[in-house]
Amino acid sequence: MDQVLTLTQRGCLWVGRGLLGLYFIIPGISKITGFAATGEAMVAQGVPLVPVLLVVTIAIQIGCGASLLVGFKTQFMAFVLAGLTLIISLYMHDFWNVEDAGARAHETQNFVKNLAIMAGLMYAAGVSSPAKTSR
Repeated sequence: MDQVLTLTQRGCLWVGRGLLGLYFIIPGISKITGFAATGEAMVAQGVPLVPVLLVVTIAIQIGCGASLLVGFKTQFMAFVLAGLTLIISLYMHDFWNVEDAGARAHETQNFVKNLAIMAGLMYAAGVSSPAKTSR
């Protein structure tokens, strides 16, 4: 029975890590294909040094996301992505500055969703890899 639980835990960690990785890889690729539009949105939100920070964001999303997906340096990469998610949330989903009720609700939802993603990333940053937990 304990072996089944261990296999279930390992499977959950693998699937969760993979889904978190994909969650960052796909938007990273979208930022490449929509570079100008993403840059304009960042400027509108008051993000400084947009060309540099957009490239850095893309590199972190794709690089760290791929690392999570394959299980390379999972804890560190999850921690980096949690920090990036916090920064993105503060700049791009600043619901406290939105006057329109509908837009404010949308940005609040995005902000809270990002908090949940950060929670998952922080959990991944604090949990040992499945290979380490099996013994």
